[in-house]
Amino acid sequence: MLLKYFYDKSLAHASYMVGCQRGGVAVIVDPGRDIQKYLDAAQREGVKIIAIAETHIHADYVSGARELADRIDAKLYVSDEGPQEWKYEYAHQYSHQLLHEGDHFMIGNIRFDVLHTPGHTPESISFLVTDQGGGAQEPMGIFTGDFVFVNAIGRPDLLEQAAGIMNTAKAGASDLFHSIEKFKKLPEYLQVWPAHGAGSACGKGLGAIPSSTVGYELRFNPGLQFNEEEAFVDYILADQPEVPPYFAVMKRVNKEGPKVIGENAGIEKLPVEKLSSAIEQGTVVDLIAAKTFAQAHAAGTINIPVGSLSTWGGWLIDYDRPAFLVGTAAQMKEAMLVLLSIGAEDIGGYFERDELAKENLLTESYESVNASELSELLDNHSVTLVDVRSDQEWNAGHIPQARHHFLGKLPKTLDGIPQDQKVVVNCRSGARSAIGVSVLQAAGRKNVVNLDGGFTGWTGKGYSVVHPEAVASK
Repeated sequence: MLLKYFYDKSLAHASYMVGCQRGGVAVIVDPGRDIQKYLDAAQREGVKIIAIAETHIHADYVSGARELADRIDAKLYVSDEGPQEWKYEYAHQYSHQLLHEGDHFMIGNIRFDVLHTPGHTPESISFLVTDQGGGAQEPMGIFTGDFVFVNAIGRPDLLEQAAGIMNTAKAGASDLFHSIEKFKKLPEYLQVWPAHGAGSACGKGLGAIPSSTVGYELRFNPGLQFNEEEAFVDYILADQPEVPPYFAVMKRVNKEGPKVIGENAGIEKLPVEKLSSAIEQGTVVDLIAAKTFAQAHAAGTINIPVGSLSTWGGWLIDYDRPAFLVGTAAQMKEAMLVLLSIGAEDIGGYFERDELAKENLLTESYESVNASELSELLDNHSVTLVDVRSDQEWNAGHIPQARHHFLGKLPKTLDGIPQDQKVVVNCRSGARSAIGVSVLQAAGRKNVVNLDGGFTGWTGKGYSVVHPEAVASK
């Protein structure tokens, strides 16, 4: 048996190739939208991809299942569990098998047995894998999708938080508890292969190592330590990460079937004369590093460095309008794949940054202040401090006088920020706050600066911190 691991760091997404070397065939489990890496790996390993298996309808990225089925005529193995509104609507267009609890399918001599493991989503399934070609009659591992992660359990509130289907979070948590009871009965030696790692918003506290075992998770996974359903429900619904708004788009796209990209997709280069109309029509994202953007950028553009595009693009790009990019030709393939992976498919084109500079269109800039300078401004009450970190970070401690405006929701909450004062934006290090400054500037705000070094720099100087959780407990 061949097992290959693929990890998209930007999305914290894991996918897998399982191959039967004797039969020369393979299946891709939970593929991402960039399918070329699977095709290249199959060629190197001398196997043919004949199938795609998905654990559930994903919410955090656009699946590559349809792209593979369309490109290479691979067979789809997808869930038919759960309510009617969460069925794969495009599967009938391709060779496929709809899966239920107790079903199995073969990839050469590799057997996949289906377990229905609802909770994260109603249709969620897991795959027990047995290498019968090696003579084994018992499974060696389980693909858990977003059901069980390393050190964490998949969150059950996404249908409610992302898809807007109300009153489903608690019911999902209850389903998840019973699925966990099923997981606890599995042999402890089974390897656990999840679909996400640390940094994913599909759960809280995900571990950074790629795989685990049932036995290890039974001992150390916090979500597996509960024997009473009510206590588990309270635990799993508390303190979950913020849900990016594009998650709702993903559920719909992956259910209906993503647009097929094809082999030769690209982003059109636009003449500089179209910049102003692009700013009016949609969201223009400059991919340059924050320090360079601070020195000079086009008014009306926001700054999301290309390495952060998958994290913040889904929050800050308006999916109802086209997205335009500013950068170099070399950046466009990566940026396009990232945007397509998070469902931002209306890409209007890109502008070469050097050409904008030659035409003197990079007319705007912003400054930074350090912790000592901010302290003086706060003492003089001559500044509004905006903290763009997450709720968890804010509740763990923040700078006195700060106002909390989570970065992902900043475009919708910036009206609550005074316009008659200097605004300083802070995060933990200065990276997210730099994006926040660009959002405020693009909305027409003037006199906006970044806190260099962020909250870490502030505490490093020994300045005081407000701890809301400690105050609330008194």
